[in-house]
Amino acid sequence: MDYGFRIRSFTDERSYHNTAILIYLKAAREITGLDMRIGNSLNQGYFSYANRALSSTEIHKIWNRMEQIISVDMPITEKEYPVTEAGRRWEAAGCTEIAGLMKYRDPEETVTIAEIGDYKGCMYCHVLPSAGYINLFELRQYRNGVLLRVPNALHPDAIPDYRDDDKLYEAFALSNKQRKKSGIRYLADINERIHDGLTDDLIRASEWLQSKQIQEIAETIVKQGKEIVLIAGPSSSGKTTTAKRLCSAIAEMSVEPLYLGTDDYFVERKDNPLGPDGKPDFEGLGALDLDLFNCQMEDLLAGRETDIPEFDFLEGKKVFGKRITKLHEGQILVIEGIHSLNDILTQNIEREKKFKIYISPLTQIGMDRHNRVSTADARLLRRMVRDNQFRGYTAEATLGSWPSVRAGESVNIFPYSSSADVVFNSSTVYETNMLRTFAEPLLEAITEDSGQYEEAQRILNFIKYFEKIENTDAVPDNAILREFIGPREK
Repeated sequence: MDYGFRIRSFTDERSYHNTAILIYLKAAREITGLDMRIGNSLNQGYFSYANRALSSTEIHKIWNRMEQIISVDMPITEKEYPVTEAGRRWEAAGCTEIAGLMKYRDPEETVTIAEIGDYKGCMYCHVLPSAGYINLFELRQYRNGVLLRVPNALHPDAIPDYRDDDKLYEAFALSNKQRKKSGIRYLADINERIHDGLTDDLIRASEWLQSKQIQEIAETIVKQGKEIVLIAGPSSSGKTTTAKRLCSAIAEMSVEPLYLGTDDYFVERKDNPLGPDGKPDFEGLGALDLDLFNCQMEDLLAGRETDIPEFDFLEGKKVFGKRITKLHEGQILVIEGIHSLNDILTQNIEREKKFKIYISPLTQIGMDRHNRVSTADARLLRRMVRDNQFRGYTAEATLGSWPSVRAGESVNIFPYSSSADVVFNSSTVYETNMLRTFAEPLLEAITEDSGQYEEAQRILNFIKYFEKIENTDAVPDNAILREFIGPREK
C-alpha cells in the first residue's frame, strides 16, 4: 500500500529512513536470525553488517520479506516508557548500550520505543504510522555487508544514483578500528567516561589521534614529491583549520607551503551566473574565474612571479597588487575550496603533481547498534554554533539555509570524494557532547510558530542523550573544534 508519502524536509527524511530501517531490521532478524548493525551513511544509503557476511540469496529473501511487510501495511506503534523501565527492558533484551544511555537521564523523562509486530526498536526520532508508507527502497550487497538505499530530501521521488564511496568506506573502517582499540564502542561509553571524570583524557586522546593522521598525510605528500595539494569537503568540515595544520606539518619536513583559497578567484559579481531560482549561484563552478586560476597555478608551479588576487566581497571584484609572490624551490602549493577535487578546476595541471584530500567529520560512534550519529547532523551542529558565535546568526536562520547548503554539496562536493587520494576524518569522539552545551540554548530559543520548530525539536531530542562537556579548557588552540566554538578565554 502506497500512501503517497513524499519527503518534503529533512525531518520527513529522518522519519522515512528510520521506518525503513525498522522494517529492514525486523525482516533481517526473521530471515537470518541475525541482529544487523547499522553503520554509516554510504553509497547514497546505509551500510549494515552482522557477525558474518550475508549471501545474495539471504539478501533477496530479506528484500522479499520487507515487501511483504509493506504490502500488508503492518502497523507501527510508538510507546512511551519511563526512563528506568526502558533501561530495564533494553538490558533484558541484551541491548546494554541502549540501557546505558538511560543511566544518567532524568527519571521523570520518558523514552519512545517503536514496535512493528513483535520487533522493537529505539529510533530516537518519530517513525511513520505503518509500513505502507515506505514506497521506495533497495538492498544491495556491498563489501562484507548490505546497503539499504532509500530516497532522501534532495531526491524524494527516486532512489539516488548509486556511486561507490570506496574511500569513505575505508575511512569509516579505519575510524571503527581505532575506536574499538580505545574501548569506545557506543555513546554510552563516552557518557560513562565523562561521569568518571575522564573528560580531559578523552579529549587529549582524540586530538592526539587526529594530529597523528595529519602528520601521516604530510609525510606522504612530501615523500611522494607532490607539488600541489587540493583540499575540499562539505560545509563545516573544518577545512581551514586542517589546511593550516597540514601546512605546519609539511613545514617541519620541508619548505613552508603557500596556502591559497579559491574564494579569491570569484568572477566579478556582475558576471556571476544565476541559479535555477534566478538568484546568483555562488556555489557552482561557474562562479570561479577558471582561466585565471589555471593560468596562475601554472605560473606558480613554473616558478614565475604571480600577482595573486584578493576578492573584495563588499565591492564584488578582485583586487590585484597586494600579493605578488612566487614558489621557492621545493615549496608546495596548498589550495582549499569546495571545487578543489573537481579536475576542471586544475585541468591544465598534470594529475601526478596533485594530491587530493577530502575532509569530512565522519562521526566515529553510534548511539547504539541500530542508530548512528549522522555526518550531516554533526556538520549542522558545528555550523549552527559557528554561525551564532562569529556571524551573529540564529539557529533558526542556520536551519533555514541548511537545505540549500546540502543541495549545493550534493552537486559540487560529494560526487568527487572518491577521486581523493586520502579521506581525512575531521571529527572527534567528544565533540557532540561539547557542542550540545553551545547548541542547546540556541535550539530552545526557536518557538512553536517557527517553520524550523519541528527540526529544532528533533535535534534537541537527539542531543539530550549526550552528556554535556561544559569546560573547554582541554581542547587545544589548534583543534578543529576551535573553528566552531571559538578560542580559549585568556
